[in-house]
Amino acid sequence: MRWLVALLLLALAAPVTAQDTMPPAPYAYTQLEDPAQEEQARELMHTLRCLKCQSQSIADSDAPMAGDMRHQVRTRIAAGESPDEIREWLISRYGDYVSYEPQISSTTWPLFVIPLIVLLLAGTVLLRRMRRKS
Repeated sequence: MRWLVALLLLALAAPVTAQDTMPPAPYAYTQLEDPAQEEQARELMHTLRCLKCQSQSIADSDAPMAGDMRHQVRTRIAAGESPDEIREWLISRYGDYVSYEPQISSTTWPLFVIPLIVLLLAGTVLLRRMRRKS
């Protein structure tokens, strides 16, 4: 019975280890031959967040996920897509969180409005307290 449980656990663990055993994508660590295209790709990669690391851009991260994203950026730049088109594709695929430069949309508007409301409330409270003391 123990060997059956061990075999079942081994079978369930195989997909987890599969991601790390895959070779990196070809453009994950290889630059494009055209320096202008590589510069465009690098600028874009510095504005995209690694979904695994969360605090690093895909240009700075060594995570396999970031390597795949670098590969996608370079491949699409080489195919002639603009950085804005690539950013939109990545946002549609991974969500707004992937971009360090969020756009105002139906899902991100609270990120822009709530800090303004908090500042207005704090300012109102401070003004009222200062008037009471006077």
